[in-house]
Amino acid sequence: MATPASYRPEPGSIPTRPGVYRFRDARGRVIYVGKAKNLRARLSSYFQDIGNLHPRTATMVTTGASVEWTVVKTEVEALQLEYSWIKEFDPRFNVKYRDDKSYPWLAVTVGDEFPRVMVGRGAKKRGTRYFGPYSHAWAIRETVDQLLRVFPMRSCSNGVFKRHGQIGRPCLLGYIGKCSAPCVGNISADDHRAIVDDLCDFMAGRTAAFVRRIEREMYAASEAEDFERAARLRDDLGALHKALEKQAVVLGDGTDADVIALAEDPLEVAVQIFYVRGGRIRGQRGWVADRVDEGDTGELVQGFLLQLYGGASGDADTIPREVLVPTLPPDSDVLEELLGDLRGSRVRIRVPQRGDKRTLQDTVATNAAQSLALHKTKRASDLTTRNRALEEIQQALELDEVPLRIECYDVSNLQGTEVVASMVVFEDGLARKSEYRRFVIRGPSDGPVGQNDVAHMKQVITRRFRRLQDELGSSTEVVTDAGPMLVDPETGRPRKFAYAPGLVVVDGGPPQVAAAREAMSELGFDDIPVCGLAKRLEEVWVPDQDDPVILPRSSEGLYLLQRVRDEAHRFAITHHRSRRSRSMVESLLDDVPGLGEVRRKTLLKHFGSLRKLRAATVDDLAQVPGIGARTAAAIKDAVAATGGQTVSVNTTTGELEEG
Repeated sequence: MATPASYRPEPGSIPTRPGVYRFRDARGRVIYVGKAKNLRARLSSYFQDIGNLHPRTATMVTTGASVEWTVVKTEVEALQLEYSWIKEFDPRFNVKYRDDKSYPWLAVTVGDEFPRVMVGRGAKKRGTRYFGPYSHAWAIRETVDQLLRVFPMRSCSNGVFKRHGQIGRPCLLGYIGKCSAPCVGNISADDHRAIVDDLCDFMAGRTAAFVRRIEREMYAASEAEDFERAARLRDDLGALHKALEKQAVVLGDGTDADVIALAEDPLEVAVQIFYVRGGRIRGQRGWVADRVDEGDTGELVQGFLLQLYGGASGDADTIPREVLVPTLPPDSDVLEELLGDLRGSRVRIRVPQRGDKRTLQDTVATNAAQSLALHKTKRASDLTTRNRALEEIQQALELDEVPLRIECYDVSNLQGTEVVASMVVFEDGLARKSEYRRFVIRGPSDGPVGQNDVAHMKQVITRRFRRLQDELGSSTEVVTDAGPMLVDPETGRPRKFAYAPGLVVVDGGPPQVAAAREAMSELGFDDIPVCGLAKRLEEVWVPDQDDPVILPRSSEGLYLLQRVRDEAHRFAITHHRSRRSRSMVESLLDDVPGLGEVRRKTLLKHFGSLRKLRAATVDDLAQVPGIGARTAAAIKDAVAATGGQTVSVNTTTGELEEG
């Protein structure tokens, strides 16, 4: 591993102008490409004390062995060169958005003498016009099948086209009216080109003119008593409407825009994009990438836009007039100028604030979040991946055995009030939600619980392993089809807490790890390994070691530990919010005479929120079991005294909602 100081350039040798820089490793491979408005300021930031760098940046500079740069005139040129180098060298420390599947396009080979409409995948080709991309190939084929009734252009392959030209007979599509049969000279090249242009205009969003034209021709044929032609035009009109139904209008102003949203966590980022042309969604794509640097959302957006549009020189259909993003990239003006040069006209990058565009942005964000969740689910459910993750944890922590059962603990509080903790269990890399447990932290008899995460963690670990100690001493082992099992000798029921974990994970750093180790040692469980996972830097801490264990960012073991930690955090937060909300709502009714804890819970269960409680009449309140007329009147007065504030309990999250 190289020391950054060994290849640090002299500060005076680095120019202060815009440029692009490359880090290379000891073998000369480019491992990172970046751009800067001021090369000296940017490169100097990499060669500070390693301890001050983000772990991912520290890994990059210690992997590197040299750095070089190229000065350019403008920031636009820097963006262009950065894109070119990323494409050329594929650096391992740059974020690479992996397309989650090969998306199909509707392609029209406008460069041919007799253009063909078809489904296309992969790289775009010159002389072909593309529409989409679409989520499914069958969606394109259904659309094309409908449109060929109205626009009977060629859809056959070159071999079929040539063969039918030789035999002098059209194919089946020519006989049923879904092809004008240019292969046998039924239509001239110019007339066929006109049909192709009409189809392209229709797919580009200019649909109203075709619908009106067919309607006029249909009515004219009917008035001329040419009912056969009128019926055919009626069917064509139905086919157009059916094709249009598949592309609902989402932006009433007919905007051409790409709507982009991200869902991210410390390890990965998912991107979704909706292609809107003529106000209609023409297609959707998704990517998932590993995060290998510390860039914020704006920098992720900038890198994505550069990779998405960087190779679209001269292709005006690829770059829309407007790009809607969740956060503006740091160099949005420069990026707009670059995209404008590639498109040949102005391109705007902006964050929608309200209206239809904001609603659509939220929809895309929901899709991105679901895409990331699905990706994580697939990754977690793979048996080979789970086995590799457990083996990596065993090797990194130098454990004697693979930790088949992992227990993770987290503490949640609000300034020392309503302190709770959670225990989640993962067996063989999968969550065992039936064995999750919640803890309410107990304070001293003469005072409040207080805000001391280390003491709280020790209390939770002590309580869990004291329970384990008790159950081990009072359980009986029986042999079942699934293997030996510890059961209660009196009831015969399995003892769920009687199984020692292979690894204990705590949410936190060295203090929390030391507290957990101390609690377990006091109860005689010195042989169970303990580690902590710190949120900010994703460092793994083990007892009695000054330095953390650093797992690679791409490590499946780190991914599993992070997922266990995040699940414990989610479970603790949910419990804490539920208790806090319940206590806050109940406190508003504390002073009502004759209203105890049971009746307060009955009221909340019956009405659900103070908003509905306030709207209730005295008679409505008196109908609740256990609430008399006098108590109902007192409740009405107490609720009215809260003024305009409304408080309700969200039944999904348990959060208190005020308005």
